[in-house]
Parts: sequence; structure tokens; C-alpha cells
Amino acid sequence: MLTDGSEKPYTTRMKLKTNISYKNIAYLFSCAIFFILTSCEEDLTKANANKNKNFPSQIINNAKIIQRDSGFVTLRATAPIIEKYELIDSPYVVARKGINIQFFDKKKPKVPGKITAKYARIFEYKKFYEAKGNVRITTNEGQRFAMQSIYWDQKKNRIYTKDTVYVTMEDGSTLVGANGMTAKDDFSEYTFFNNSGDFSTKQLSEKQK
Repeated sequence: MLTDGSEKPYTTRMKLKTNISYKNIAYLFSCAIFFILTSCEEDLTKANANKNKNFPSQIINNAKIIQRDSGFVTLRATAPIIEKYELIDSPYVVARKGINIQFFDKKKPKVPGKITAKYARIFEYKKFYEAKGNVRITTNEGQRFAMQSIYWDQKKNRIYTKDTVYVTMEDGSTLVGANGMTAKDDFSEYTFFNNSGDFSTKQLSEKQK
């Protein structure tokens, strides 16, 4: 049988098919490895891209913050603890256990205004502040404001809130803004929003005459 010439082509074809099969298996195996490695690399990339970076990069106890403008101290703040979130697109500082802020006016540098709250968040680059929880503000003129939340855009020199605002004036009289207020951050001007209309400092001073 081995010497039969008709058997040789068959044997040759078998060897050829066997070689092709081994090559195909090796090729498919290498493709599978490449696919697995590529998939793992893509998965790792996606995992790193979606990795949560919203965690504090610094935690400071008994923190003190000082802000200056051309050498003049415009703000001093103290907090039992602050956390700095610096790895995200809009970095901020948060005071979860309360904050005490003194803000200074060049016209009365020795008599600062004050803000206290149970919680505060500060966007230093934007110079934007928000305070929540029993917010109390005392101006350098002696006016006292009480509300549950306040927002301070220092770049625009504006303070505003939509909460009910209770104000005690220097003479002891009390005003109420049922739907919030907006004001200059030195409180030289402010407007209350009330169900019956808007009240500005000009209107209030005219009513008091």
C-alpha cells in the first residue's frame, strides 16, 4: 500500500491540511491574545477616565484663610476643619463643621463685618462663596442679617439669597424679606423681595422719615 502511487497524493494532501490547521490555530490564538490585551488596555483606560477624583487632597484642622487685595486684607476666615478638593475641574474648599468669616472694607478697615454659618463652600479661583445653616451676618455699620443660606459673588460684589431674611437695623427696628434679597457685598445697597413687592434701601429710608 505504501508503494502505491495513488496513495502518495492523498498522503501529501493530508500533511498540507494538517499544516494549514496548525497555522490557523496559531493565528487565531495570537488574534485572541491581541484582542484580550487590547480589551484590557481599553478597559483600564475607561476605568482610569471614570475614576472618581472628588476626594479631599488636603484636610486642615483649625484652619485659617487670609485673602488680600494689593496688600490689603479683605477677608479672614477660621474653621475647625476644612477640606481642599484640588483634583477636579472646579477646585473648592469646604468647611463642614462651620466657619467664621471677617470681611474688611477700606473705608472702615478697623471695623470688620462678620459672617458665621454651620457649613460653607469656597471656590477660591472664582471668588464665589456659599454658606448654609443658621447664617448670621453683621455689617460694619451694625446691621444684623439672619437667613438659612447666602451666596456671595465677590467678583461682582453681590450677595444674594432666596430664603426669608430677617434684618435688625442699628436703631433696633426689624425688617423681613419673605422671598430673599440681593445686596452689594458692603451692604451699602440692598433690595428685599417680598410677596407684596420689592423693597430697596432707598424706599425703606424714605418710609422711616
